[in-house]
Amino acid sequence: MGKTKKKKKQDPLDSTMSLGDHLEELRMRLIRALVGLIVGTVICLFVCSRIIAFIEKPYIGVMGEDARLQILAPAEGFISYIKIALVSGLILSSPWVFYHIWMFVAAGLYPNEKRYVHMAAPFSAALFVIGALFFVFVVAPLTLGFLVKFNQRVLGVNSNFTFANYISFITMLMLVFGIAFQTPIAIFFLNKTGLVSIEGLRRSRKFVLLGIFIVAAMATPPDPISQVTLAVPLYALFELGILLSWFSSRKKESQDKQQQV
Repeated sequence: MGKTKKKKKQDPLDSTMSLGDHLEELRMRLIRALVGLIVGTVICLFVCSRIIAFIEKPYIGVMGEDARLQILAPAEGFISYIKIALVSGLILSSPWVFYHIWMFVAAGLYPNEKRYVHMAAPFSAALFVIGALFFVFVVAPLTLGFLVKFNQRVLGVNSNFTFANYISFITMLMLVFGIAFQTPIAIFFLNKTGLVSIEGLRRSRKFVLLGIFIVAAMATPPDPISQVTLAVPLYALFELGILLSWFSSRKKESQDKQQQV
């Protein structure tokens, strides 16, 4: 009888994806995320008038109940309408979009690291929505109030914003704050995959604080209110990321001790 060769079982930790596989995975995830974004945008097109009324609340709160935004060019209203639907569609479909982003990240990780991705996806979507709403409810009224008073008291001019400029201002910063609120998830994920240690994060606090204020200055309009209201939550979220990583490491150490007993 001939000897039968036993097929060696491949260790899943040694399995890797080729560059072509990664590109195909990226293409598939992008297409699925884009489909979700399109569906969300179409839904928001039907309720865009209500979304506009919601977005205008900071403006009306600062300028008064009789204040109305102006449209100066024929196509401004239509373009702004589509822009609002796109950003609102992204917020609405964010759980689906972030799920596929994180699944693409998971494709290049080891099996023991992938479980953190499944936890990160829903929290990323939640933090994105919280960040966008935080800007609308907290930051936008403060920023608009500061700018309007600056125009009146320093420049001696009245503020008459156009619809297109106001919508661009609101939607851009909603996205900025939504992305910025991903900080604790990013820190937790980097720590769990071994790329950054908790001690290293603690030692980098002063550099992170400086970097946060630089990013806030670049990502917001040139007024101190917007910059500070982005920088302060960003640093708090950085500390939250360290805290989550510390709690997770303590829990793992406790479980390891229980297994050794």
